[in-house]
Amino acid sequence: MKTIGTHNYYVYILTNKLKTVLYTGVTNNLKERLYHHRNPLPFSKAFTAKYKCFYLIYSEHFFKIDNAIKREKQIKGWSRGKKEIIISEFNSKWNFLNDKI
Repeated sequence: MKTIGTHNYYVYILTNKLKTVLYTGVTNNLKERLYHHRNPLPFSKAFTAKYKCFYLIYSEHFFKIDNAIKREKQIKGWSRGKKEIIISEFNSKWNFLNDKI
């Protein structure tokens, strides 16, 4: 069992190469999750595989899973415009951040 404060959870937003699609997710291992988005199982029908959402443009760190899930649901409920605002505040040029993880 991990001690308090050692848990790591991430809410993240991915996009496709042309930045026309947004995908919001939550994970406890962002680097590994990005790998699986880019390398889906054969014949995967996952949203990120279908729309080629492999590029990280936003992330938030949490210590408690409940807080991360709550935030993921909140962001998923937002309009595209509101998501664009938080992405731009975090990453003004919408650079792909995969190599920085």
